[in-house]
Amino acid sequence: MPVLSPQQKAYAQYKNNKVMGASGPELTLMLYDGAIKFLNIADYAIEKNDIQKAHDNIIKTERIIDYLRNTLDMKYAVAQDFENMYSYIARRLVEANISKDREIINEVNGHMHAIRDNWVEVMKANHIMVKDA
Repeated sequence: MPVLSPQQKAYAQYKNNKVMGASGPELTLMLYDGAIKFLNIADYAIEKNDIQKAHDNIIKTERIIDYLRNTLDMKYAVAQDFENMYSYIARRLVEANISKDREIINEVNGHMHAIRDNWVEVMKANHIMVKDA
């Protein structure tokens, strides 16, 4: 394991505390933010022809989508809508990874931004504090 500087250790602890202290809705928002971040990295990596980095970051996004799908509570009708969205996004991510297609990455990123923005509005409507949004 690499040796971390004191600043890196402090930041890692901050990130850990942020996750551990987050509510369910805040954790979902963090997952959406993470997916967007990884898609941005994948897009840049494809542009720079860094195929491995693109692949790794698309896979990270796929894992987030898989997690979100697996945590859906299907007793609520809206969960099926989320399942349909996540299923479509998962298929598009596989296609993007096979072809390293920036257009697909940008399409998925647009969907993730829209989902994230809607989630923030739901949080606000339910009086859930949105930090850094």
